[in-house]
Amino acid sequence: MGIVSSKSSTASDVEMADLMRSNGMIYVVVAVLSIIFVGILIFLLLIERRLKKLEKEEEPN
Repeated sequence: MGIVSSKSSTASDVEMADLMRSNGMIYVVVAVLSIIFVGILIFLLLIERRLKKLEKEEEPN
């Protein structure tokens, strides 16, 4: 019985993906995910710069 329900959910996932592709919405999803990923990368790079600056200031002379 568990197999039947998992097959039906997989089939609906594929149908949803096909629907998104046919409407062009898949590109919106990819664009949003890309923007989020780039934002996280920029945030991490800025944090890394600040951390390096603080480490240089804390070095004993």
